[in-house]
Amino acid sequence: MTLFNLRTVRLRPSERYERRLPVQLEPFALGGERYEPAPEDPEARFSISRATTGSLFGLAFEVALIGPCVRCLDEASVRLAVDATEYQATNPESEEVRTPYVVDDRLDLSAWARDAVALALPEKILCREDCAGLCAGCGANLNEEECRCAPAAPDPRFAKLAELRDRLTAVERADSGGG
Repeated sequence: MTLFNLRTVRLRPSERYERRLPVQLEPFALGGERYEPAPEDPEARFSISRATTGSLFGLAFEVALIGPCVRCLDEASVRLAVDATEYQATNPESEEVRTPYVVDDRLDLSAWARDAVALALPEKILCREDCAGLCAGCGANLNEEECRCAPAAPDPRFAKLAELRDRLTAVERADSGGG
């Protein structure tokens, strides 16, 4: 866990403190699957800007999450550029002006970074944008092989529509002279 002791920095209003430091990230569990951060301790650009009413914290870093593709279970990697800010009032009287990451003058950079990564995640982590996934019947990876399932029998409820389609196709052929 990466903690930053805020008592080590004394800033007056309008002053700014910047530092590069490694921030420890723990693996994510998403949908029952484990996603590892790479690097595990990304180097972050951390800043504190002092205002008359409080402090504005900034955290920016890049990280990749590596784990299974949600469609085919092959290895997938998603690269994220995280740029997060938090505000802490000098005398916070409500939750709206208090960051949950500051406790006893210590800023929990690991928890903040983890939440910022979670907010930056795409809806689905895929091995590639056009991943076809796995066949629900035979389990074949449709990116690499054909489905091995037997062709499904036509639904008898659609038999009349199939007849109509066949008749229309025959009429179109006759009209075009194809015969």
